[in-house]
Amino acid sequence: MSKIICIANQKGGVGKTTTSINLSMALTLSGKKVLLLDMDPQGNASSGLGLKRYESQEKNIYHVLIGEMDIQETIMNTHHERLKVVTANPDLVGAEIELVDIQNREYRLKEALASVSNQFDYILIDCPPSLGLLTLNALTAADSFLVPLQCEYYALEGLSQLLNTAGLIKKNLNPQLHIEGIVLTMFDTRNNLSHQVVSEIKNHFADKVFAAIIPRNIRLSESPSHGQTIFEYDAKSIGAIKYMELAQEIITKHKVRHESVNSNALGENLNG
Repeated sequence: MSKIICIANQKGGVGKTTTSINLSMALTLSGKKVLLLDMDPQGNASSGLGLKRYESQEKNIYHVLIGEMDIQETIMNTHHERLKVVTANPDLVGAEIELVDIQNREYRLKEALASVSNQFDYILIDCPPSLGLLTLNALTAADSFLVPLQCEYYALEGLSQLLNTAGLIKKNLNPQLHIEGIVLTMFDTRNNLSHQVVSEIKNHFADKVFAAIIPRNIRLSESPSHGQTIFEYDAKSIGAIKYMELAQEIITKHKVRHESVNSNALGENLNG
């Protein structure tokens, strides 16, 4: 079974899609099979992996959500054999309207992913910058959610709303949902405010904050325009190094959690 991580923040411009693309590739380069699911009507995760807009027209996540296609039909190849993607395009805006009157509309994505979850180690979902029905579907389908948070003055703006929404989804729709962690983005080493924001967030959220902090980096900004991840565009850049560190943190965390679960299960069996 794959680990499903939803990458969400209803505030735009925080590095959400950049994180989705580059974390997916970092996990892939670490030997994992990864599916990146683009749930943003802008389709930036799709184009950031080199898929042209016309390639996303006939088979994308929109057709899965409205029941026209099985998700297996929409999975596309990328430059790396272990990294696959399900694309999005502006048609996805209509899905929220079309799903309003459909029974169990919050579970459409969860039901779709059930048929492919055994094919991947990780499924990452790039959410739109909102808390609408698309993000609701993603959080309902996910095991956890990762929050990119920019190192700027309004960093915490909207975070409490996301955490409240996640809490409601955990209570009513997805009891397994938990926070994967907060990844700090757009860090400027020369800016005192960036350091203050990092300190404040770490004090507030403690071990929920990843050690890897993603810096402001021109190479990270340039790579999507070339349809490449940072690892293809400039593998030696600080952006590539930090996203690889983030991937390793996630892999290690899941390994420890998995071993802990197995250890507890073994103890229960022995005691039983």
